Amino acid sequence: MERRAGFTLIELLVTISIIAILLTLTVVNLRGNQASARDEKRKTDISVIAQQLEAYYTSGSTGTAPGGGAYTPGEYPPTAFTNTEAFVKATLRDIDVKVLRAPDVSEASAMSFAVAPSAAAPTPTASQYIYQPLKADGSLCQLASDECRKFTLFYKLETVTPTQTVVSKNQ
Repeated sequence: MERRAGFTLIELLVTISIIAILLTLTVVNLRGNQASARDEKRKTDISVIAQQLEAYYTSGSTGTAPGGGAYTPGEYPPTAFTNTEAFVKATLRDIDVKVLRAPDVSEASAMSFAVAPSAAAPTPTASQYIYQPLKADGSLCQLASDECRKFTLFYKLETVTPTQTVVSKNQ
C-alpha cells in the first residue's frame, strides 16, 4: 500500500481542537480584562464624584442653587439638587459630565448618577452610581432647607459581588 503525502484526518482534528482551545482561552481572558477595565473606570468615576461633593462641602457657592435653594458651605447637596443632569452640572460646577455615566452607557442615555429613594442602603446595578445624602439623624436629605451632613455613594463592580461604597469625609 502506497502512502500519500498530506495530513491524516486525526492529525487535522487534533490541530483544530488545539486551536479551538487556545481561541477559547484568549476570548475568556480578553473579556475578563475588559470587565476589569470597566471596573477601574467605575472606581475613577466614583472618586471624581466624591471629590466634587467634598469641594461642594468645603466651598459652597455664590448665587442660587437649582430649585431656588442656597449653596451652603459645611453641607452636602440634597437630592433636590442632584436629581437631574442639569442640576448636577449646576451643583457640582467643575464636574466632567462623562463621569456621570457608567462604562458602556451612551452619552445619549440618561445619566447613571441617581439619587437614593430612601435612607435604606440601595442596590445599584453595574450601570448605576447612587448618591445618598443624609441628615445628622440618618434620614434622607431631600430639600434645600435640610442640613445634609454626610453622604454615601453606592456602586457595583462587574468582577466583585458586593456593592461598593464611598462615604463622605466629613461625618
